[in-house]
This record gives sequence, C-alpha cells and structure tokens, in this order.
Amino acid sequence: MWSDTVAVYRKEIRAYFTSPIPYIFTALFALLMAWRFFFDDETAFFVFDKADMGRGFFFRLERYLIVLVPIVGMGQWSSEVGRGTIETLMTLPVRTSSLVLGKFLSAWTLILVCLLATLTIPITVSSLGDMDWGPVHGGYLGAFLFCGALLALSVWVSSLTRHQIVAFVLTLVAGIVFVGMYELADKVGSFFGPVFEQLSLASHYQSMGRGVIDLRDLAYFISFIAFFLYLNAQSVENRRYR
Repeated sequence: MWSDTVAVYRKEIRAYFTSPIPYIFTALFALLMAWRFFFDDETAFFVFDKADMGRGFFFRLERYLIVLVPIVGMGQWSSEVGRGTIETLMTLPVRTSSLVLGKFLSAWTLILVCLLATLTIPITVSSLGDMDWGPVHGGYLGAFLFCGALLALSVWVSSLTRHQIVAFVLTLVAGIVFVGMYELADKVGSFFGPVFEQLSLASHYQSMGRGVIDLRDLAYFISFIAFFLYLNAQSVENRRYR
C-alpha cells in the first residue's frame, strides 16, 4: 500500500513543481501575509514596537487559509472527472486508499510550502527583539493541521463533482461554517454552545495558536482528516463500479 501511495505522491508532486504557478502562488501568498502583518492598520506592528506575533497574525492567517486550501484542493478529483482521466485512473492496479492518500499528501505538502514561506515573518520579528516562540510553534502546527482538515474536506467535495468552481464554492462555504461555529457558540445557548465550540475548526486552531498543545486538539484534527479521507475513498471507490 505504502509503495503505491509514495508513487502517487511523487507523480502529483512532480506535476505541481514542474510548473511555475506554485512558486508564484507561494511567493504572492507570503508577500501578502507579510504586508498585512507589518503594515495593516489593524495589526499596527510598528506602532506597538514590540517583538510579538500576537493573536493577530494567526487569526488573519486563518481567514486566508479558508480560501487558499479550497483553491489547492478543488481540482484533485474534479479535474480528473472533467478531463475524462478518472476512468483510466480507476483501471490502475492501485488501491483506492493509495490514490486518495497520495493525492491528499501531495496537496498538503504544497500547502506546507506556502506556510513555510511565511516563516520570514517570525524570523524578522525575532530579529527586532526577544520573542516568545511558544505561540509561534503552536500556531504553525495548528495552521498545518487546520489546513489538513480543510483539505480533507476539499478533496472529498472535489470527488463529488466534475466542476472545480463548484468544488471550490462548496468547500469555501463548508469551511466558513466549520470556522463560524466558534463565533456562534456563545449565541446558541448553554447546551449547543459547547457542542458548536468543540466541532469548530477555529476553536482548536486558536487554542494551539496560544502555544497550548492539547492532545484533544490533535485528536480532533486527526479524526476530522481521517473521516473526510474515508468519505473521499468511498466516493472514489464507487466510481470503480459505475
């Protein structure tokens, strides 16, 4: 299984990085995040004159990742269906789980590269004074897992349609819902509030952004990813018998 997964992963990675688009996309993403952090009026980094990433960076990063991840994931399966190559893919002597994992891990790697490109921001901040790296480490780990969860959702949605734009919009809406539950938790009463908070991607992500690595947050993200990858595998497997 793992050899097939690695083969699919390598194929997808080569397809990504033989094109200039991912490099341009990553550079633009890093520049955008740097501009918004250092020069945005809401952050006012130079006004406070303090070597601190603060909650603002990871909160703003979350909002951009809600858009970034569906862009990466929207074509994972819908493009195969749209081009008519899904039939060829289904005839390969490769397990469905290997196809799903290989595609997912390659896309997650691309997103990881985008996140790593933003490390120039905390490095710059730390050069200006003593900075607490705990929240930075927790924030980036949370962002990576947050992206993995959104990506697992995205590739499942992508397997349900032949239209990439439809996959993007559906994933974007679903992502907003899973994040927005955190904001609704205080408004829906004492019974549903804790439920919404625990189901929300944002609550677990922001908890890690405070530098607190809780096993419950890790378990949530892993379970979320595993659940939607399972749905993805079932959706793809069904195509073998159509």
